[in-house]
Amino acid sequence: MSALHNFFFSIYPYICLAVFLMGSLARFDRDQYTWKSDSSQLLRKGSLRWGSNLFHIGVLFLFAGHFVGLLTPHSIYEHVISAPDKQLMAVYSGGAAGFICFIGLSLLLHRRLFDPRIRLTSHRTDLAILIILWIQLSIGLATLPLSLHHSDGGVMMALGEWAQRLVTFRPGGAELLVNLDWPYKIHLVLGMTIFFLFPFSRLVHVWSGFGSLAYLIRPYQIVRARRMNVPEGHNQPRRPGASV
Repeated sequence: MSALHNFFFSIYPYICLAVFLMGSLARFDRDQYTWKSDSSQLLRKGSLRWGSNLFHIGVLFLFAGHFVGLLTPHSIYEHVISAPDKQLMAVYSGGAAGFICFIGLSLLLHRRLFDPRIRLTSHRTDLAILIILWIQLSIGLATLPLSLHHSDGGVMMALGEWAQRLVTFRPGGAELLVNLDWPYKIHLVLGMTIFFLFPFSRLVHVWSGFGSLAYLIRPYQIVRARRMNVPEGHNQPRRPGASV
């Protein structure tokens, strides 16, 4: 196992996680007015509606699938579904969600690059993060045939064990990925890099989406009308020539 491999899969994840959390907190504390997604809806509404909806539906499903799939120990679900069947389910469901997300992201990237008005109002970070996400999604879709080829579930088990060792601070996770095909490795490194870039891009508005869930458990607000104690006749119109 090379030193570079050990760095990317043993040390780099913690660097990205630290920057992700501390950078998000620092940006919220220092630049709250930039904590938003710059909408370009007024410039080109149709493609934004389709692109944004397809992208968000797909990416939310992919995030939930990766989170649950990687961090759920095999001992919890082995009595319900086997590792090969789980990998097959992940390939087909993740492939469908990835394809939906890919279409939406391609529409968003196209309007940013080829609409002159939107291009002028776009920041360089907007274009950069869309391109990185598009590349990451393309590589993820490219790993689907490899996952079908390794139908025994071994790749999924190795990735899950690596992720679980990271979050529980157990050593030896990088050794599990030594024989992994290179598209998986690039997909992992680029995915961690997206978390590293998260606080410096418009992706921070994702926190606001999660924060809005607090409205579901927020107590009701009681609003009472405030009535001014104004003497009668004070606001009646004056006759012309009357003294003040």
